[in-house]
Formats: sequence, structure tokens, C-alpha cells
Amino acid sequence: MHWTGYYYERTASLLSKEHSFPAGDLMSRKRMVYLSVIAGVAVIGTLGWNFTARAAYESAEYEVVEADGKFEIRKYPDLMLASTTTEIDSRGRDGSFMRLFKYISGANDSQQKIAMTTPVFMDAKDSKSQMGFVLPKQVAEAGVPNPIAADVDIRERKGGRFALIRFSGRMDSKMAKDAEAKLREWMKSNGLRAAGSAESAGYDPPFTPGPLRRNEVLIRLK
Repeated sequence: MHWTGYYYERTASLLSKEHSFPAGDLMSRKRMVYLSVIAGVAVIGTLGWNFTARAAYESAEYEVVEADGKFEIRKYPDLMLASTTTEIDSRGRDGSFMRLFKYISGANDSQQKIAMTTPVFMDAKDSKSQMGFVLPKQVAEAGVPNPIAADVDIRERKGGRFALIRFSGRMDSKMAKDAEAKLREWMKSNGLRAAGSAESAGYDPPFTPGPLRRNEVLIRLK
């Protein structure tokens, strides 16, 4: 017998032996036990799938200099990004994500397939934003192929120290602004000075539930 079935039968048996419930009430309690077991299995399965999916991708290297709960100071090396313009809050539905995905799928002058990495960086400017895929370290060192599409660029994200805040949810501009305000307040209380505007980073596939998503807002430090 599968363990969930055993757990359900065992719990229902104990309930019926230790308490005298009306037949209808007992069935309701059995149903509640069974639904609780199913919900628990679903949560555990989702967590496991989410961590497995995230671990399947190479992630941009960094060194944690300081950690304070949901806040960190990190040191990043130079990174190479494949970048394109996107509408704020479009979440890639304006075609920006697919433009970058086509580039790493072979739409470049070497017809080279490039592995997907994390995070996806978003650098907002007014009503527009730059979406950037981090190129794998091996590709960056060997030589980055040029995009075929005119609306995809290769740019360098200079390394340095960054303050950041980590949070969950389906990130939009309001959530990012709220996180940025909290980050700036933490920076102020710790005597840290910004050297640039905020950028955001997302680590999860689109199907990941909001509460399990890993989001970050980062600000370069002087």
C-alpha cells in the first residue's frame, strides 16, 4: 500500500476507535484527513520540483560579503549578457523573452546553442526596461557569438559590490519598487551609498508558484 493510503487509513482508524462520531461526521473527518495528506504531498512535490528546476541551470557567480536576513552585500565578477528592450511589467509577453531565447537557441552568427542560465536581469529605465540573459562563463571566456536579430545586443555588466534584498512572489514594477524602498532604507541604516539605479533579478521558470519564486532587487555600491 502507498504510504499516503496507509496514513489515511491509519488516521481514520484511530479517529473511529478513540472517539464516537456520528457516521456523517466521521466521513467528513476522513475526508479532511485525506485532503490534508494530498495537500501535503502536493506542497512537498512542488518544492522538490522547484529546487530541481532551479538547480538545473548555471547561475551567475558571486561572493556573499555580508548577510543580514533577507539583505545581502555581494561581490560580482564581470558578466556578459544577451539583452533586449522590453515593456515594464510585460513579463516577456511582448516577445522580449523569445527574442533572447532564439538567440541562445542558435540565432547567432555561429549557430551556437547556448545553455539557459539564471538569473534573468531586468534594468528599468522610464517606461522601458532591458531584459538580460547571463551568458555561461565558458561562452563568455571563449568568445560570445553575435546575435542575428537587430533587437538583441551583447553587453557587459561590470562587476563590483551590490546590496540586495531577496523576496518571493510574482514580481511586477510595484513589488520591485516596494523592495527597492526597503533596500534603500537598509542601506541608509548601514551607511552604504548607491552608485547606480536599481535592477531586479528573477531565478525561476514561469510556471513556478509565486510563494516559491526567488526574486531580488540589487543596487550597485560605491
